[in-house]
Amino acid sequence: MAALPTVSDVAQLAGVSRQTVSNVLNSPDIVRPATRERVDDAIRTLGYRPDASARRLRTRKSATIGIRLEPVLDGISGNLLDRFIHAVTERAARRGMRVLLYTAAAPADEIDELARLRDGADVDAIILTATYRGDERSRWLTENGVPFVAFGRPWEADDLSSPQHLWVDVDGAAGTREATLHLLASGKRRIAFLGWPDDAGTGDDRRSGWRDAMSTGSGLPADALHALSIGVTNDVQQAQAATLDLLARQPDVEAIVCVSDSAALGAFMATTALGRTDVAIVGFDNTPVAAALGLSSVEQNMDVVAAGALELLLGADGSDIVPRDLSAGEAHRLVAPKLIVRSVLHLDGSAVGADPSLH
Repeated sequence: MAALPTVSDVAQLAGVSRQTVSNVLNSPDIVRPATRERVDDAIRTLGYRPDASARRLRTRKSATIGIRLEPVLDGISGNLLDRFIHAVTERAARRGMRVLLYTAAAPADEIDELARLRDGADVDAIILTATYRGDERSRWLTENGVPFVAFGRPWEADDLSSPQHLWVDVDGAAGTREATLHLLASGKRRIAFLGWPDDAGTGDDRRSGWRDAMSTGSGLPADALHALSIGVTNDVQQAQAATLDLLARQPDVEAIVCVSDSAALGAFMATTALGRTDVAIVGFDNTPVAAALGLSSVEQNMDVVAAGALELLLGADGSDIVPRDLSAGEAHRLVAPKLIVRSVLHLDGSAVGADPSLH
């Protein structure tokens, strides 16, 4: 097998020094056009390919963005991250950037992985996902000077508007508010919220939209709203059990706004088992599961989110991670979601009401 061509081979064929070849590869603007053309011709003739690893360690640039690949717990919620990663990868490629996926079991493990990626100059920046209150990953990245943008707000008052903490997020409160107002407009009043436990950041945000709409539009007192707010983990079976318990205690519940499509599936399974086809259910994320069941759901536009994340890292049309002075208002993007209204078709062939707003 013939040996691969080297920088020395290129230099000899072009009649220049090794340093000139290096300059053409790394800083072509400082080389005279005629010399640069001879080196480029030699590279094409020999089929020379630069050592990407050596170049990366020398320049500390990899044209790569790292994103954690999260575990898929129920096959539903993971669909959202898949769509986001696909959108980021596609848009990054148009800017000459690549995406590197990594895994980590816990935040401490992820920080170890981030340190390894930084030390090996494997990535130029990180896109954090699944942010939470007191997120130590963002603190580590900031303290170690690793550029990053978070998909999800920092949820800390001192970081929320910080120009050093870049973030893009979907306005979950606006989404659940729209869903709740839509149900109220259809005549529903006793509308429950099936969400995650308190202090979940994203879950609290989505619950607040439901609470705002119910406080102003349902006519129910605060204690009644408190009883209609249920907290469960993002698990289909737990959501089903919680819905069964809710309807046993409060059979007059007319609708349920859910924090996710996983929760909506659990609620749907419960209402179906009870024969309560009168209870309207709205999910969040607009996954294929919601579409298949005919459930209304709040859609997050992952293409817009991905575009916002890359714009914060690279600028409007840049192709390199470079430090930029940003003000608080420029350092984040809050994307408005959209309610997708559907009508559920049950096994007996009937839809829930002639008005599709009921589901």
